[in-house]
This record gives sequence, C-alpha cells and structure tokens, in this order.
Amino acid sequence: MLVTRKSMISEQVNTMDLDITQRQIDNYTGGALVQDAFPNLDPSEREFFITGITPAEWKITMSEAEL
Repeated sequence: MLVTRKSMISEQVNTMDLDITQRQIDNYTGGALVQDAFPNLDPSEREFFITGITPAEWKITMSEAEL
C-alpha cells in the first residue's frame, strides 16, 4: 500500500510502498502499538509510518548531529 507522510524534520512529503493492510492501520489507529500492528515492517518503515521520516533523511540528520 502506498503511504504518504509529511516528514517531521524537513516537512517534505514522501511516499513509501509499505506491505500493510487497512486492517493493520485500523488496529494501529485503534490503539495498538506500532510494532504490534505492523510486525512485518522493519523499524525504519514503522518510523516512516509514524513520522514521515525516510531512512535517507534519518541518515543525513544523524550525520549532521555528529558534526
């Protein structure tokens, strides 16, 4: 399923194709923890779902934080 989110860091709108169902989304919005609602997603995909931050954006942000 294509999921579009606005990044909390850059405010850039990004879309990622995630292997999730509407039922999983409903479980999450109904109060399930993200790792329970989407056990098949890796942590970076779950982070994108919650915050809109892509793995590439995290890498850049963390690299800059080390400077």
